Amino acid sequence: MAEEDSSQEKTEEPTQKRIDKAREDGQVPRSRELTTSAILLGGTIGLFTLGPYMSQRLLDIIRFNFVLEREAMFDPSYMIRHLTHSFGDALWSLVPLFVILVVVSILGPIALGGWLWSTKAMAPKASRMNPMEGLKRMFGVKALMELVKALGKVILILSLAIVLLKMMQQDMLDLARQAVKPAIVDSMLIAGWAAIALAAITMFIVLLDVPFQIWDNSRKLKMSRQDIKDEMKDSEGKPEVKGRIRQLQREMANNRQLAAVPEADVVITNPTHFSVAVKYDPDNMNTPIVVAKGADFFALKIREVAKANDIQIMESPVLARAIYHTTEVDQEIPAGLYMAVAQVLAYVFQLRNYRRGKGERPPYPRKIKVPKDMQFDV
Repeated sequence: MAEEDSSQEKTEEPTQKRIDKAREDGQVPRSRELTTSAILLGGTIGLFTLGPYMSQRLLDIIRFNFVLEREAMFDPSYMIRHLTHSFGDALWSLVPLFVILVVVSILGPIALGGWLWSTKAMAPKASRMNPMEGLKRMFGVKALMELVKALGKVILILSLAIVLLKMMQQDMLDLARQAVKPAIVDSMLIAGWAAIALAAITMFIVLLDVPFQIWDNSRKLKMSRQDIKDEMKDSEGKPEVKGRIRQLQREMANNRQLAAVPEADVVITNPTHFSVAVKYDPDNMNTPIVVAKGADFFALKIREVAKANDIQIMESPVLARAIYHTTEVDQEIPAGLYMAVAQVLAYVFQLRNYRRGKGERPPYPRKIKVPKDMQFDV
């Protein structure tokens, strides 16, 4: 696509080509807040749900490490095997939580913008190392939004923390009067629910950030009218080139039609504005077909070729206009013109026999009837 003209205001919606190219370059709406909140919320819920399982596995590891058989004291390699076994058990106890975090960390980014793998997004760009561009980013709309989000997170989390402390104050004070084991369980419950609540409150920031990221990405993709014109030139070619191609195509089509005129049985004319060449082979055709047609200069060329090849030319303005407007080249004559064309062909075939010395000269068909719905003034 042509380089963008920054002097023009970008007011037009992006074309599909612009959107696809931006996606190839890795430019899609992304929300770091959505990813962060998803990981925090998924991690805290996973930790809260898997806590009993993980604590039991870790408790077993502690017991395993505090129980030492007498024979092991005389085996120098036993400590290494002991440590390896404990490390493996600890790792496997954390695997379910790691799986949850990995899944959430993948689903979080693709929830907005979809799945995308672009090496162009990772490629170094000179604009990122330009100090002036850096200043623009620091004091731009996006930087202001980041500042607002940061302040919002601090205010929300601090406010919720104060509310949670007031709500759970009595529960936390009651821990001092409980036995050790129930107190540990209750303290873990309090901490777990508080962590989930603090992680969930960040979703309010996400509700503000996601629409902003969509708007900001759409704003960056907007195009000026010159951008759209340049894109159309790149994708469809310049108007001058397209015009020249169309001209060559017309010339080729006209040449094919002129080459088919010598095979026609008759050329029906307007007599000056239109010419249509009709062919009929009773042995191979059900109905007559148009092998060439033209208006003005090309109509004259058809008549010249017909004269040079001794093709019968007949003047019938109404029928010539009717065939020209209703029938394309290499198409059959429409049913409404069967009788009119049959009159012309009958005259041509009889005249051809007369010139060969067979039969009498046929009268010229002066009243060729064309249906009113197939009559054209021009």
